[in-house]
Amino acid sequence: MAEGRQIRNGVAADWGLCDREGMSMLALQGAYTALVTPFTEEGEVDLGAFEALVERQIAGGISGLVPCGTTGETPTLTDSEQIELVRRAVAVAAGRVPVIAGTGSFSTKKSIEASKRALEAGASAVMVVMPYYSKPTQEGLVQHMVAVAGALGGAPVVLYNIPGRTGVDLGPEATERICEKATNVVAIKEATGNVLRCQELKRRLGDRLTVLSGDDGLTLPMMAVGASGVISVSSNVYPGPVGEVVRLALGGDFATARRKHLALLPVHDAMFLEANPGPVKAACAWKGWMRADVRLPLVAASEGTRSRIEAILRAYEATL
Repeated sequence: MAEGRQIRNGVAADWGLCDREGMSMLALQGAYTALVTPFTEEGEVDLGAFEALVERQIAGGISGLVPCGTTGETPTLTDSEQIELVRRAVAVAAGRVPVIAGTGSFSTKKSIEASKRALEAGASAVMVVMPYYSKPTQEGLVQHMVAVAGALGGAPVVLYNIPGRTGVDLGPEATERICEKATNVVAIKEATGNVLRCQELKRRLGDRLTVLSGDDGLTLPMMAVGASGVISVSSNVYPGPVGEVVRLALGGDFATARRKHLALLPVHDAMFLEANPGPVKAACAWKGWMRADVRLPLVAASEGTRSRIEAILRAYEATL
């Protein structure tokens, strides 16, 4: 696992840590970008555009990088494409921020194999989505995550709960059981769209488990009840403003954070006018950073949606 020390606004924070038993851990707080995967006109991964995106994120003050998640269109990437994206993110980051690689799938065995490859490629941690399509019970989710975490030699694991896409919801009790059995589970990306869930997790687990919002629009409400940041879609386009909201909230300045968060809400909403990541890629294309293309079965954002996104971004940027 990579270790490093990041400097943001004059504040230093270690993100590569070990506990007394040598167990690899990770202290996560801040804004992390769920990176899109750019494609060429021929449909291949555009590694040049990807590396430029990573560098732009770091220059914008983002706290960390999350390649190969939902926003990265992982279900349509080959195994070799996924690992190359992780390698490139690690290489460009060069220890400046952590790289948390998305490695989960509907298969426990495949999730373990993908996680090991990502860690070998230099990822600081892995993010494991709940198994989709199979719709396991809560006991199945617990056993799945304990098996994955236990196979990784103590490397940090971030749970990813997004029932709207997976068809299963990792409940608070099951989350607590996972944390009891797998000490290297350090955080959860909570994307239920429910602030009450964040409250319940913090009530049960306190500081044992870091909660990161998986919904940009709920970042500040969730931080008000104990979340430590966000894994963001919008930060692909605006890493600085998204990161600023989180830093202000972490610093206790909720009044300023609220004002800036509310200003970003139209942007957050625009990123989900159609299926993610079509809109955010359209936004990145408008900025001139990459093509708007996605891989089937997704399709690029419609012309009407692109026009709405551009109008929203222009209006937001006029306020900066």
